[in-house]
Amino acid sequence: MFCGILSGMGITYWIGAYTKHRLKYHLVWIPKYRKRILRGKVARRLVDLFYQACEVNRWYIHELNIQPDHIHMLIQLRPKESLTYVVQILKGETSKKIKEEFEDELEEFLWSESFWADGYFAESVGHLDEKEVQTYIREQNESMPQKKKYSGL
Repeated sequence: MFCGILSGMGITYWIGAYTKHRLKYHLVWIPKYRKRILRGKVARRLVDLFYQACEVNRWYIHELNIQPDHIHMLIQLRPKESLTYVVQILKGETSKKIKEEFEDELEEFLWSESFWADGYFAESVGHLDEKEVQTYIREQNESMPQKKKYSGL
């Protein structure tokens, strides 16, 4: 359950009943066939649709950049949300709306059911980079013996 926001040092954490978190993801995806159709009215409508979806689902877009042939988004989510589900909602709902509202303008570009290409790029984004986090964890208690590192579970 979302309970509030904690902010300090320019970093905003979301606070739940038993959690404090800041989960941000850089997402990128493209229209079908990487067509350069994300311009003008279509791009403006996509901005509205993305922000509406985030408002309804209590997600937060920190940055959004729509290029003619791809989308970049920096989004903050709660821990219970699957990234796959979030992307499915964002792509699926916008695909339906754009195809309905711009059917005539996009007719020559839309040869299939979906407006968006399959797949997406996702990367977690943090305040600290990976090396800083590794060092921080390693140096938490220098007197504790470290177990041998292994890869995988």
